[in-house]
Amino acid sequence: MGLLEFSKLPVNPMVGADWKTFNQITEGRVIDDRFKNKYRLTKSVCRLLSSLKPLQDKKYEKLLADKPLEHDPVFILGHWRSGTTFMHNVFSCDKHFGYNTTYQTVFPHLMMWGQPFFKKNMSWLMPDKRPTDNMELAVDLPQEEEFALANMMPCTYYNFWFLPKHMMEYADKYLLFNDITDDELKTFEEVFTKLIKISLWNTKGTQFLSKNPPHTGRVKELVKMFPNAKFIYLMRNPYTVFESTRSFFTNTIQPLMLQNISNEELQANILEVYSKLYHKYEEDKKFIPEGNLVEVKFEDYELNAFDMTEDIYKKLSLPGFDEARSAIEAYVNKKKGYKKNKYQYKPETIELVEKHWSFALEQWDYKL
Repeated sequence: MGLLEFSKLPVNPMVGADWKTFNQITEGRVIDDRFKNKYRLTKSVCRLLSSLKPLQDKKYEKLLADKPLEHDPVFILGHWRSGTTFMHNVFSCDKHFGYNTTYQTVFPHLMMWGQPFFKKNMSWLMPDKRPTDNMELAVDLPQEEEFALANMMPCTYYNFWFLPKHMMEYADKYLLFNDITDDELKTFEEVFTKLIKISLWNTKGTQFLSKNPPHTGRVKELVKMFPNAKFIYLMRNPYTVFESTRSFFTNTIQPLMLQNISNEELQANILEVYSKLYHKYEEDKKFIPEGNLVEVKFEDYELNAFDMTEDIYKKLSLPGFDEARSAIEAYVNKKKGYKKNKYQYKPETIELVEKHWSFALEQWDYKL
């Protein structure tokens, strides 16, 4: 157990942002009174640490900026709480994959310089399990890259964790890319490519493995950036996804936010974002070349992760399964005793899901 409890963090992850990004995210935004001390402390730490960013920039330009990617990435897609973390951990047992680490999500500008010192302190402070689902936490474990991107540029969906009053604005603009400007899209492309190169350098991989729910709404742009990228889309029982997402968002946002949002507002946003994300993916998956997409029910994958992983490798023509076989099998066997949260669906939950998400229930044939 780390020194700090997640629910009592004195700062939020923007401590690891560069100074320009911090100011772009918060400019013109109202910080509610009860969060002003956290905002000031986060801002002060950010100002101090961002002075080190030029050290990494210089090393990046020298070592990686002009180096092309050997392979287009593999993207694990799906709404939050759809089992993407488990699949990400399984596939990352294959050492040919590189990925964004938990440390990198907070300190993306302190990767190529100073990492041993800052990582040691982060490891000492952070909890060893995610508070919402008991999944393990550690500085070097694979993690979704949206938090890292949020500390590298202002045009990311995860700004909503800090400024939840603007959640739907961020969804339309940076989750679905509906209202994004050409300049912002160019920034996304450049910053995401930079993050991929640093991630591969850090983990010594040759192909980037992404697990990032927001990418589910960006398929068209990702295919434009990486024409031969591979995609794995996970669907999970919508009743479970609703209960789990509501619990996850409600608990996780508390130590991160700088604005108030009621549980009712957050629930309404969750219902709307799921619908928008689902339909955007369905609309844009046609841009994925034939043979580069596999769609999976998480319940099936969870029951037989090893065999289904081997099958996904074959369907997507991914290299490296034979070399990773023993590591994947060992991880899957270790997780067989993992105790997940169990959800008892209240009548109002059933009513909400069937009213707002009936399309998912019908398409994937989910029933109570």
